[in-house]
Amino acid sequence: MKNLLLIAALISMQFAISQTPCSGGTAGVYPCDGYDLQSRVTLGTMSAGSGNDSWGWTDPQDGKEYAIMALDNGTAFVDISDPVNPVYLGKLPTHTSSSTWRDVKTYNNHAFIVSEANGHGMQVFDLTRLRNVSNPPQTFNSDAHFNNFGDAHNIVINEDTGYAYVVGSDFYNGGPYFINIQDPVNPIDEGGYSIDGYSHDAQVVTYNGPDSDHTGKEILIGSNANEVVIVDITNKAAPVPISTISYGNVGYTHQGWFTENQRYFILGDETDELDFGFNTRTIVFDFDDLDNPTIHFEYSGPTSAIDHNGYVKGNKYYLSNYRAGLRVLDITDIASGTMVEEGYFDTYPNNNNANFSGAWSVYPYFGSGNIVISDINRGLFIVKSANLDTTDPIAVCQNITAQLDENGEVVVSGSEVDGGSSDNSGSYTITLSQNSFDCSDIGTNNITVTVTDPSGNTDTCSATITIEDNIAPVLDCLGNQSVTFDEGEAFYTLPDYVALGEVSGTDNCTTSLSITQNPPAGTQLAEGVYGISFATTDDEGNSVDCSFELTVSEILSVETILAQGLVLYPNPTQSELVIFSGNVNLESIFVTDISGKRLMDVNNINSERLNLDMSSLSKGIYFININNLITKRVIKN
Repeated sequence: MKNLLLIAALISMQFAISQTPCSGGTAGVYPCDGYDLQSRVTLGTMSAGSGNDSWGWTDPQDGKEYAIMALDNGTAFVDISDPVNPVYLGKLPTHTSSSTWRDVKTYNNHAFIVSEANGHGMQVFDLTRLRNVSNPPQTFNSDAHFNNFGDAHNIVINEDTGYAYVVGSDFYNGGPYFINIQDPVNPIDEGGYSIDGYSHDAQVVTYNGPDSDHTGKEILIGSNANEVVIVDITNKAAPVPISTISYGNVGYTHQGWFTENQRYFILGDETDELDFGFNTRTIVFDFDDLDNPTIHFEYSGPTSAIDHNGYVKGNKYYLSNYRAGLRVLDITDIASGTMVEEGYFDTYPNNNNANFSGAWSVYPYFGSGNIVISDINRGLFIVKSANLDTTDPIAVCQNITAQLDENGEVVVSGSEVDGGSSDNSGSYTITLSQNSFDCSDIGTNNITVTVTDPSGNTDTCSATITIEDNIAPVLDCLGNQSVTFDEGEAFYTLPDYVALGEVSGTDNCTTSLSITQNPPAGTQLAEGVYGISFATTDDEGNSVDCSFELTVSEILSVETILAQGLVLYPNPTQSELVIFSGNVNLESIFVTDISGKRLMDVNNINSERLNLDMSSLSKGIYFININNLITKRVIKN
C-alpha cells in the first residue's frame, strides 16, 4: 500500500512546479535533510524520454541564472533566476540521434555539447541568445559545429586557457582530444593524448597546488576506467605523463574533482557498489606530490546507492548519488581523513538500491546558492540549503599601485585589493570587475571588488588601481667601431646610425621612440677616438642610454706610406748608396742626371733594401726614382 500511495503521489506531481520546504525528513514525497525543493521541471515539460548531465550559466550582464540539462534527445535551457518559477526556454536538438549519454560544459558565454550518439561531434551554442526568448519554449539551432570526431562520452573545459578536452571519443584511443575554443564558434583541432588509453572523465586545471614543480602548468587528471592518470598538457604538441595511481577493489574509475587548494582529489568509482556489495564508496587521494600521489582515505556513505558525478565548492563536496539523490559532504577536515554528510535531497524516493537511475549530475556553482540536480527519470530539480547562510560578507577594499611588466601587462589578484574583508563563515572569494591591465590602462582605474561567501552571499566595494610603467626602454646599441677616411680629406663625416637602423630601441608601451645621437649625424671627425652615445625616453619618462667607441683614422696613399719609411744614406756618397724602405718593398729604381737623362735602371727588386753602386758616376747631383712614386736628390762626391 505504501508503494502504491507513493506512485500515485509521483504521478500527480509529474508536471508540478512548486516550492516545498524540507520538513520532517521530506519535501513532498522526496526524502531530504537540510535541503528545500525550490521547483522541478519534468521530462514531459522538456519533451524528453530521459535525462543525464547538467551544468549552469550565469549571465555576466545581469546575473540571471540558467540551468542547462542534457537529455536523451537534446539539451534543454531553463531560466531559474526565479528558482520557484523556472521557465523552460527551449531545447537544442541532438545533432544526430538520441542517446543515453550527453555532456555539456560552458566557456565564454557558450555551451559546448558532446554525445555518444553516432557522428554527433561537438555542438556550440551562444548562451546570450537566452536573453531574448520572447515566446518559450523555442527550438534552437547550433551556432557552430565541430565535426572532427564523431561520438564522445564527455567534455572538460579549462576556462583559464580556453581549451576543451573531449574524452571517450573515437580518436586518441579515447584519451583527451585537445580543442582550442578561445574563439568559441571557430574551434581549432590541436591534437590529443593517447598514451594512457580511454578517459571516461577528467578535470583540467591551471595548477596552483602544493607541488611547486608544476606551478602554472596545465594539468589533466583523468579518470581512466581502472586508474587515475596525471598528465602535463601545457604543450599540446608534447604532453608529458606525470604519474598514475589505482586503488583496491576497482570497479570503474569514473569521475573526480580537486579540492579548491588542489591538494586532495575526490574520486567516485561507478560500479564498486555493484561489484563488491558495499555502501557508496568515495576514494580520496593526496596529491601533495603530483609525481608520487597516494591514497589518503576512503569514505563510506550511508546507503548502497551508486555514486556518479561529484563537484567541490568551498568546503563542501556535492555528490550525485543515483538513487540516493544529491548528497552533500562537509570536507572541512579532509586533511585529517574525515568527510561528514551534512545533508541530502533524494530525487529518487523509491529506494536507495545500487542501480543506474536517479540523480545523474549536480551543478552547485550558482552564486545564489541554488543547486541543480539532473535526474534520469524525473527531470530537473532546483534545491537550496534550508540552513543557507543569508548573511552577506563585509567587503573592505584598499587602493594599490601595480607595475606593468616587460610585456606591458599586469594581472592583479583579489588578495592585493583586499583591505580586510570578512565573513561569518571564515572564508570568502574575491573577484574584480577588471583584473588584467595593459598600457592603455596607465593611470587610475576604478574597479568594483566583489566578495562572495561559500553560500553565495556577496558584498562589493570600490578600489582604485593605479597602473604605472617604470620599465625603461631597451636600446640595441653598436659595439666599438673603427672607420677611416682617405688621405687628402680633412675629416670623417659621422653617419645617422638611427636612420640607418644600426641603433634601435624598443619599449613595453611606447611604440615610437625618439632616439638622440651625440655627436649628431653630420659631425666631421678628425683622426682620434670618440665616444658616440645615444639616449631615448619613453612616454612615461623612463630613460636609457648607450654608447660605443669610434676610432677614426686616415687612409694614407701608397706614396705617403713609402715616403714615411724611406731612408737613403750616406748622402752625399762617394760610391755606394743604401736605399731602405721600412713600409713597402722596393720594386724598381732608376737614376737620372740633372738633364733628365736616365743613367741606371734596377727592376724586380722585391726587397726592402738595395745597395746601389754609384762609383761609376761622375761627381754631381743625381735624382733617384723609387717605385715610380718618389724621387730623391743625391749628391755624388
